[in-house]
Amino acid sequence: MNVYGTQQIRNVILLGHGGAGKTTVAEALAHVTGITKRLGSVPEGNTLSDYDKEEIKRQFSISTSVIPLEFKGESGPLKINILDTPGYFDFVGEVEEAASVADAAIIVVNCKAGIQPGTIKAWDMCEEYNLPRAIFVTNMDDNQASFRELLLKLEKQFGRKIAPFQVPIREDEKFVGFANVIKMKGRRFTKLSDYEECEIPEYVMKNLSIARDALIEAVAETDEAYMERYFAGEEFTTEEIQAALRQFVCTGDMVPVIMGSGVNCQGFNFLLHVIDRYLPGPDHFECVGKDLSTGEMFSTKFNEEASRTAKVWKTVVDPFIGRYSLLKVVTGTLKPDTTIYNVTKEAEEKIQKLYVLRGKEAIEVPELHAGDIGALAKLSVTETGDTMAVRDAPVEYDPPKISTPYTYMAYAAKTKGDEDKISNALGRLMEEDLTLKVVNDTENRQSLLYGIGDQQLDVVMSKLKERYKVDVELSKPRFAFRETIRKKVEKPGRYKKQSGGHGQFGDVKMEFSPSGDLETPYIFEEQVFGGAVPKNYFPAVEKGIAECVQKGPLAGYPVVGLKAVLLDGSYHPVDSSELAFKMAATLAFKAAFMEANPVLLEPIASLKVKAPDQFTGDIMGDLNRRRGRVLGMESDHKGGTTVSADIPISELFGYGTDLRAMTGGLGVFEYKFDRYEQAPGDIQKKEVEARAAELED
Repeated sequence: MNVYGTQQIRNVILLGHGGAGKTTVAEALAHVTGITKRLGSVPEGNTLSDYDKEEIKRQFSISTSVIPLEFKGESGPLKINILDTPGYFDFVGEVEEAASVADAAIIVVNCKAGIQPGTIKAWDMCEEYNLPRAIFVTNMDDNQASFRELLLKLEKQFGRKIAPFQVPIREDEKFVGFANVIKMKGRRFTKLSDYEECEIPEYVMKNLSIARDALIEAVAETDEAYMERYFAGEEFTTEEIQAALRQFVCTGDMVPVIMGSGVNCQGFNFLLHVIDRYLPGPDHFECVGKDLSTGEMFSTKFNEEASRTAKVWKTVVDPFIGRYSLLKVVTGTLKPDTTIYNVTKEAEEKIQKLYVLRGKEAIEVPELHAGDIGALAKLSVTETGDTMAVRDAPVEYDPPKISTPYTYMAYAAKTKGDEDKISNALGRLMEEDLTLKVVNDTENRQSLLYGIGDQQLDVVMSKLKERYKVDVELSKPRFAFRETIRKKVEKPGRYKKQSGGHGQFGDVKMEFSPSGDLETPYIFEEQVFGGAVPKNYFPAVEKGIAECVQKGPLAGYPVVGLKAVLLDGSYHPVDSSELAFKMAATLAFKAAFMEANPVLLEPIASLKVKAPDQFTGDIMGDLNRRRGRVLGMESDHKGGTTVSADIPISELFGYGTDLRAMTGGLGVFEYKFDRYEQAPGDIQKKEVEARAAELED
């Protein structure tokens, strides 16, 4: 592959709903530019992007793939790095990583399916990352697909930014070409994406005129002189129109809508010209970072003349193709057989060879310039989010913003002895996917696997089995309940043991009551008068209480909110010992606890749910069914509402899946532990019985 300068590069992310046709678009672009001799297909499992066994089996993208294309544009050779991302929401971390290095986006919309939740999510992501974008309408070969109807829906959903650059030409209910709105020329497909000039049919002229008038009006708004010419009825040249439209597209004030058919490979030459002519390259943007030598924030243009820096945005760990760190060069030029400093890890890394990845194929290149995306193999310490720079000029760029995982399951090895293998395998998967997290819950003796959703966890289980040959079982996690008391009780505790020689004797009288502080296991005080219990045994009494509260008598959960007061007791000058008084305190605790109105406390989370306004009623009703308490609602004045609520953490199990079903995938949530509250009687009874059965087993 040739070497390209910063101005010759376009980094374009493909976004859209799962199944809209992103991978087919990437495949068609690769075929049109001559990378492949045969058009790959998702059902046949032979596309460049979806090369992983899981992707082939499931027939959808799981990871982001990079497909670098070479294209001869109007201004010269061009390199287009296509970032083909998953459309299903469980794999949003892959999309966020790719968005952090993209300079523009193509939102793929299936004409027949129309606007789907993934379309709206893709638009919102472009807004969040300030990405200029175009919409590519695929599936135009379906005679049931109405481009005009889709345009109206796009304008209603996203506003007047929507600007069709083409109008379809159909004959005998077949998609045979298009009218170019900018040049007012007809185009008929000849072979695949190639086309020839043709007459514009009369029935196309009405829609074409509407689209043309809107474009010309937008062009006039870019300049006062243009506005005067527009009102004088003068025509603009094609070059003037194109320059004005590029200005609008680069600022995000206009979103071109173009069309094609993925399976018939139609419309992709025009898409390539749109990418070349209207979408910005990396030189249009700045990268924000921190100068570690001064501690100050700074921003820098993508400049190949400056000292070299790069940011690692993704890690690929594959048993077949190896381990690669994908990076975007920010400044300077990266070359092989050099040393580069990992600023984040404060370690030097040796660059032996430079690659660009095309799906699973690693292509060696002589150098990478600022703005380009490439890969380094087998780096020793580098991870996703790290910054590479020159040791003398240490700068650090912001890592990708990755969604926090809230869905979790307990996991365990099906075969004893596989625990180490599973741990190593999960470590590798977590290197690739930053939305995966493993937590060792020692309190409940369980290992927890966190992810964005159930589908993602299912893929992880399958990868563990197929790729790493270990079987793992998922189960509903146990939740961290607590125990406390609601009543004051006094109880004695006497420990006496005689077994030849010195015996053991400890005698205490204790009062147990609620402390009112549920964040502290216990408070210990002594009110002993007259030396009934010598002071040197007080710590032993407290130690007995400290051990007891670790595992309460009610259901074996830790005890909180307990106040233990040593009131009285007696001792033996020879037989008394620290062990004896510790045991006496333990006996007093056990005798008192079950008489002190013991209750279970359940963990309560502070929850925020954000979704479009029309789903607010359903969300609140569902939260009430889950024993949640709605605390308030806040509108973002853009059609979305955030609902705040308190809810038992146990009721959030499976919530992510249910929220997606309820909101068509448009609802998101986050929560954090807030406090403990007394569990209702039925919940308490059920939990105590379950723990008893567990102990019996």
